Amino acid sequence: VQLVESGGGLVQAGGSLRLSCAASGLTFGIYGMGWFRQAPGKEREFVAAISWSGGRIYYADSVKGRFTISRDNAKNTVYLQQNSLKPEDTAVYYCAAGLNYSGRYYPTVADFGSWGQGTQVTVSS
Repeated sequence: VQLVESGGGLVQAGGSLRLSCAASGLTFGIYGMGWFRQAPGKEREFVAAISWSGGRIYYADSVKGRFTISRDNAKNTVYLQQNSLKPEDTAVYYCAAGLNYSGRYYPTVADFGSWGQGTQVTVSS
């Protein structure tokens, strides 16, 4: 399984970014997908997750209303649209795939067995 994130960068507060995660080596359409982030000195935290069909979506309270997760099973890609970015959103963002994650509950790191290398998002004030 290979997950490759892209789309990170430096943006001013209030700006937008769209992260992408291209997946290969798996039957993408049966995997739950998630985005997590890790800031320096902090633990990796949940951001958003989507079930295999896209029918169930969860967001962390800190990003609800600002971020949108979506997936295109034909392209083996999951996206994270980030709007109204804040300096506290600065982190490395990781894409994750979980075969057994059904989208029926709020996920944790343990629900995802495959991870990408991450993409840096830096929001300046």
